[in-house]
Amino acid sequence: MTTARYNKLVERLRAHELGAIGDLGFVGLDDDPDNPVVITGYKAARTQPLTSAKKQVNKLIASVRAVCEHAFAHLKNWRILTELRTDPARATQLLRALLVLTNLEVNR
Repeated sequence: MTTARYNKLVERLRAHELGAIGDLGFVGLDDDPDNPVVITGYKAARTQPLTSAKKQVNKLIASVRAVCEHAFAHLKNWRILTELRTDPARATQLLRALLVLTNLEVNR
């Protein structure tokens, strides 16, 4: 959250007309409730449990986030992120190779 605020993530996403889905750690990052850029779930208060509608919203957000989490798990399994940490200039080549490997695996 601190890094996102320091690097002005919300303003950059808004400038490029992009959006992001975050976990409950990012609640409160986006300060514009009418036009949110970072979509997060709802936290339950100690004295006030979530309504069934808010629970459904949390499940929907979690299902969308699961796709990205699985992709990062594949990146970690193939140790691609360690290469990115050492040399960010190689990101394009590595991600293209990952795309080829993923397509081969899916088409089996």
